Amino acid sequence: MNFDSPGPDQPVPFLSSERVATRSARSRRPAGRGGMRIALMSTCAVDVPPRAYGGTELFVANLARELVARGHQVVVYATGSSHPDGELRWRFARPIWPPSRTYEVEHSTWAWRDIATSGFDLVHVNGPEGLIAPNRIDVPTIVTVHHSRNDEANAMMRSAAPAHVVAISRRQAELVPEIGVSAVIHHGLATRLYPEGAGTGGYAAFLGRLAPEKGAHIAIDVAREAGIPLRIGGPYWAGIPELDQYFHAEIRPRLERAGSELEWLGELGHDGKVALLRGARATLMPIEWEEPFGLVMIESMLVGTPVIVFGRGSAPEIVDEGVTGFVVRDADEMRARLADVHKIDRAACRARARARWSSERMTTDYQELYRRVIGIDQDEVEAA
Repeated sequence: MNFDSPGPDQPVPFLSSERVATRSARSRRPAGRGGMRIALMSTCAVDVPPRAYGGTELFVANLARELVARGHQVVVYATGSSHPDGELRWRFARPIWPPSRTYEVEHSTWAWRDIATSGFDLVHVNGPEGLIAPNRIDVPTIVTVHHSRNDEANAMMRSAAPAHVVAISRRQAELVPEIGVSAVIHHGLATRLYPEGAGTGGYAAFLGRLAPEKGAHIAIDVAREAGIPLRIGGPYWAGIPELDQYFHAEIRPRLERAGSELEWLGELGHDGKVALLRGARATLMPIEWEEPFGLVMIESMLVGTPVIVFGRGSAPEIVDEGVTGFVVRDADEMRARLADVHKIDRAACRARARARWSSERMTTDYQELYRRVIGIDQDEVEAA
């Protein structure tokens, strides 16, 4: 069974028998004929759904919504100011920002204490801290890895009690062979929240945090050299040395030199993001890192705006060349492709995105994985 999204792929093996065999058979309490009872553990750093920035929390919100719609009993462990579908339980009333490993461990430890008394069929955590709680109980557990390669986080996952690890792209899985990825499941979004846009704003868009790896400075230069206005949506988190250095060395001077052809809109909520993307001719993503997924890409495609992205991380898996955008090697090629975006049919771009990147498809993949994990018993593993 393939848990990857449509498109050319070489799926990661579904389950690692060795990892499954280490779990006690008595922990597998199959769900009844109706829905499953599922604990979804988010972070304590951002609300579910997020008000602005928050990829992991947006994923949890979309998954919870679809699972509840399919009749599953879902409890979301998040911040008290969250508003997910299903039942909400929390340790911290408000988000703790910037993210703190200490507080994330406290959040997950509290959640596992509650989970132990609540009779769940399965626990789905979304970060390595959710696996290292000292009171974690023996229940089928899935962890979705949302971060890029992080040796400290990977060590935490390897030292924790066994869990079925889900990567969010094939490239992410390739870069962390030591953590034993069980399946690759690409993200999806609620397509109804992304209405079609005509791209008549006359500008290119950049959407993402102002950090070196996201490449906003490159997008500014590409748009300027192409003679096309650029609108930037994304936060700058002052007080973090690396980000301060980047902003003052690379972004601020460009903003000061530019005229009306460059506009920084700051951090945007959902409506602001969608408005920015719907009006754009193209979305520029000159990423300088191995992006694990990149929700901005599918948000752009879902409104019909093609993406031009450096071929790093998950980008070649997500962009359908010439249909939803272009994968390029460098800034020069990005600038050249920016002149070709008129060749992409926006309706076809949106149709392909809706077929590949819906929250319904994503939830079906997870739902099948849940059932497979819960249905495994010791005899089946030993006979495999």
